[in-house]
Amino acid sequence: MPGIHIRTVALTTAAVLAAFALPAATATASPTAAYDDTYYQDAEGKTGTELKSALHTIISDQTKLSYDAVWDALKATDQDPANSSNVILLYSGTSRAKSANGGDSGDWNREHVWAKSHGDFGTATGPGTDLHHLRPEDVTVNSVRGNKDFDAGGSAVANGGGSLTDSDSFEPRDAVKGDVARMILYMAVRYEGDDSFADLEPNDSVDNGSAPNIGKLSVLKKWSDEDPPDAFEQHRNEVIYDTYQHNRNPFIDHPEWVGSIW
Repeated sequence: MPGIHIRTVALTTAAVLAAFALPAATATASPTAAYDDTYYQDAEGKTGTELKSALHTIISDQTKLSYDAVWDALKATDQDPANSSNVILLYSGTSRAKSANGGDSGDWNREHVWAKSHGDFGTATGPGTDLHHLRPEDVTVNSVRGNKDFDAGGSAVANGGGSLTDSDSFEPRDAVKGDVARMILYMAVRYEGDDSFADLEPNDSVDNGSAPNIGKLSVLKKWSDEDPPDAFEQHRNEVIYDTYQHNRNPFIDHPEWVGSIW
């Protein structure tokens, strides 16, 4: 597909999402009022390791999906608010037909934001199927990201919506930098090594290979601050909670908890 067409679609999608966003006064407000006294009550007043432990217990109570079921779930969680027949691709930012899911060029597939090899969980039910870090992405762009850590810098990714990459890292487009950070940090709290899977932890490296670590923590924290949760991300959290896993990403509801734990 010619580059100019991709750019046009990306810009159109950006305009649509801007229209979808909440009013300026509430665009970054979290829906905590409905959950602080119920869902998050055991985390109230805690900080640091105590907060992380409390959140781990809370969000570990979830319904788990099969890897096949993820296809249909993503068609709901990442639905284009302007076109119910399409999904929004994470890194590219483009809108693509839900029916174009698969493994061929031009298709979208299931991107593991916490790369599968960074924990050796593959597509196993649990971390390999957790919707809080699985997103639709163009097959080719997904391949470019591979299992690279996240960091700033690099060269432009073809049809990547402004994403950059180099030999050992990937930088997503500006509009989802915070989304990526909060997905990574959710995984670090949810999977602590007590359920037969590895203890997933972020670090400040970009050479983690197949270790159960992913980076770069300092950059992820910066991205979370600079790109707070928007309406699309908040809506996605609600759909996962209400319809599929029945657990939440606490860093979408409380972005300030990122700095409290890390």
